[in-house]
Amino acid sequence: MKEIIYASFERTRRQRAIWDKAMVYILSLCAIGILFILFNILIHLFIQGISSVNLDFFTHLPKAVGEKGGGMANAIVGTFTLLVLAVCVGVPIGLGTGVYLSEYADLKFAQIIRFMSDVMNGIPSIVYGIFAYTVCVLPMKSFSALSGGFALGIMMIPMIARTSEQFVRMVPATLREAGLALGVPKWRVTLDIVIPAALAGITTGVMVALARVAGETAPLLFTAFGNSYWQHSLTQPIAALPLQVFTYAISPFDDWHRQAWAGAIVLILMVFLINGWAQFYVMSRSRWSSGK
Repeated sequence: MKEIIYASFERTRRQRAIWDKAMVYILSLCAIGILFILFNILIHLFIQGISSVNLDFFTHLPKAVGEKGGGMANAIVGTFTLLVLAVCVGVPIGLGTGVYLSEYADLKFAQIIRFMSDVMNGIPSIVYGIFAYTVCVLPMKSFSALSGGFALGIMMIPMIARTSEQFVRMVPATLREAGLALGVPKWRVTLDIVIPAALAGITTGVMVALARVAGETAPLLFTAFGNSYWQHSLTQPIAALPLQVFTYAISPFDDWHRQAWAGAIVLILMVFLINGWAQFYVMSRSRWSSGK
């Protein structure tokens, strides 16, 4: 009897080991396939646009239709302006929502907010643009940087809310109990203990949301609209890299096509730097908290 049980156990163990190795190989091939596609896209992008990435591209304004040369200096500055405005809109609301869901919301109400956040994450970006057009552009009777920043900001809210909630929940309960045991009000414990403890994760969520909206074009078509010159007021139309790339890509001019590829390179590098800075910040915070 023991021999039968042992033989059955060995056979099952071998089958599990074979399936485990097979799944590891399959998943590894999937990961390699994703990296292969990504590197192919990046290589093609650099081949097409690297010749147009020069000093003029970063310092000059776009040339008139059909003229060669020029750059996207106003679009680069405009992109950073829109991202700053988006942070001002999205971070306070998203972070406040995440902290509320983690620390204060009752179960039923919290489930409703989580469901709505997930729904908002799946809404096409053009819908945000139409909403911002109705709320901001029509009352102001003008396209503007404020409208573009508002559209990108509300896109960031559900992502920041969900990531903030998860990271705030990961803060050990003993830290909360220690603060409450000293007689500190709960709001002060949340503000001075819980949020700083979860700051690294919250920052990562904010940067991921920022990287996502940095390349959005559809909402900006309805709000920022674009501008071929320097923008001097937040109530005026503003240029942005995604808009400029879109405009140049659909034009019939070869030089504009090359500049569109160059703009895409700069946009990808911006997203890469944002994510890289977030990872560096998280690693430095982790080392600091561990005392290394």
